[in-house]
Amino acid sequence: MRLAVLMVDDLGTAEDVVQEAFAKLWRRHGADLRGVDDPSAYLTTAVLNVARSALRRRRVARGYVLPRVGVAPAAEDLALLGEGDREVLAALGRLTARQRQVVVLRYWSELSEQEIADALRVSRGTVKSTASRALTILRGALEGRR
Repeated sequence: MRLAVLMVDDLGTAEDVVQEAFAKLWRRHGADLRGVDDPSAYLTTAVLNVARSALRRRRVARGYVLPRVGVAPAAEDLALLGEGDREVLAALGRLTARQRQVVVLRYWSELSEQEIADALRVSRGTVKSTASRALTILRGALEGRR
């Protein structure tokens, strides 16, 4: 239990980890542990492996961000936009998040490629290629509407 608590830093999860490790040992070898050279070492390894799996699941669960559903601009904001502005916003909506970030930082915030690379923690080449792809998508979306 102490090993599991140290690994996952949560008593409830540690109890689950140890229980799962014992269950795996039982499923694999049953009540007869004569086939296991060192049951203590086997159980320690099983606890470590199950704890790592629990930590991976925890990291994935914490990293998941629910998509924003039904976010709509205010009615007065739409009324103040011209037709061209609405087309540009719709075209920006077709870009990936990274492409949108690069385009906005470059053309709205007027940052250099190096400043964008530093802000997004990517290489300058990544900024250049992302901007190029984004502009190709935007041109295609906006030329079809003219």
